Amino acid sequence: MGKYFGTDGFRGEANVQLTVNHAFMVGRYVGWYYGREHKAKIVIGKDTRRSSYMFEYALVAGLTASGADAYLLHVTTTPSVSYAVRTEDFDCGIMISASHNPFHDNGIKLLNGNGQKIEPEIEARIEAYLDGKLEELPLATGAEIGRTIDFASGRNRYIGYLISIPCRDFKNIKVGLDCANGSSSAIAKSVFDALQAKTYVINNNPDGTNINTNCGSTHIEVLQRFVVEKGLDVGFAYDGDADRCIAVDHKGNIIDGDKIMYVCGKYLKEQGKLNGNTVVTTVMSNMGLYKALEREGISYEQTAVGDKYVAENMMENNYSIGGEQSGHIIFSRYAATGDGILTSLMVMEACVEKKSTLCDLAKEMKVYPQILRNVRVADKKTARENPKVKEAVEAAARALGTEGRILVRESGTEPLIRVMVEAGTEDICAEYVNSVVKVLEAEGLVVE
Repeated sequence: MGKYFGTDGFRGEANVQLTVNHAFMVGRYVGWYYGREHKAKIVIGKDTRRSSYMFEYALVAGLTASGADAYLLHVTTTPSVSYAVRTEDFDCGIMISASHNPFHDNGIKLLNGNGQKIEPEIEARIEAYLDGKLEELPLATGAEIGRTIDFASGRNRYIGYLISIPCRDFKNIKVGLDCANGSSSAIAKSVFDALQAKTYVINNNPDGTNINTNCGSTHIEVLQRFVVEKGLDVGFAYDGDADRCIAVDHKGNIIDGDKIMYVCGKYLKEQGKLNGNTVVTTVMSNMGLYKALEREGISYEQTAVGDKYVAENMMENNYSIGGEQSGHIIFSRYAATGDGILTSLMVMEACVEKKSTLCDLAKEMKVYPQILRNVRVADKKTARENPKVKEAVEAAARALGTEGRILVRESGTEPLIRVMVEAGTEDICAEYVNSVVKVLEAEGLVVE
């Protein structure tokens, strides 16, 4: 990770860690970099945060000042920007979103010409420019100044693409959607309606400040209640920019990213579409997923945490499916990045084709108890490398042995240390999570 760019773009509180000047300069560099040999075409989407408009205009100013043409998708999902880049001959895509973070945060995600997260070396060049380590870029003049083009039609083409993917319709299936008052509010219902589902939607009235607030994939309990109270067959919750999905079965059980990968991985294998007979996960996936995949004769690979690492592994090896427990799931046949709405369509297809409920398909995977504590710290690296913290982690690992595991890592997007323990019981998990958190506190590394 760089000074500004983490695992999911440049993210921070709007006009505090991430300012309009940052956005303008990112636009200046991106417009210049991709326009060195031709007039660059950059497509931009944004989520529903109040600050997204501010950052959109700042990026556009920077891009056009460098001579690039900026195409605006307006409020849309991150996967739709990826789709537009891949299919419409754009040089680069920009998504303005802080994903699952609260509304006062925002972020700038950059996508390359393949619709995947931009290369680290380009991020490093942008950071050098932001820090004044590069010479000033030339300003476009006269007819070379860039234009801004309304590109709402690109979002509509993406919606049409999603509708074309399932091999069956969802007629008379009662589906609940929690749009997190975010980007999916403009897309998800129309997709499910077109596929003839009986669609029930909550949290699809964004006002600029309610994105992710007690709703969406980070507050799945809201959808759980809704599905049970309404007697729905299934429910899907998205995050702010709709690149992740968590499902709920008709009994209100949570079907997280691990269970989704199991259900869809097994289905793809049965259909002869699981390339390499492999599912790609991160180190945060539950032990239960691996045991279930092994039972089905399916191989798996592990990457570092972050869907960018999953995507890289999948691209290198031509694998069909991979993702994270948090709900970032990539289906490489259809998309280059995690896509929450696409994920919900693939889950629906598995249920319809197998004439089964999601509850029955997912219960084949036993979940091992897992506790994750997010500890806010002043400095992630200092906390992670503290000798006494490392000793506590090593002691917990020895005690857990082969019957469990501990993973302590830095968040890629927030000032957090994530402490996760997986074991046979929740009491054991809590014991070893607390043993590490207490050391963090005792060393004065924790902030309120």
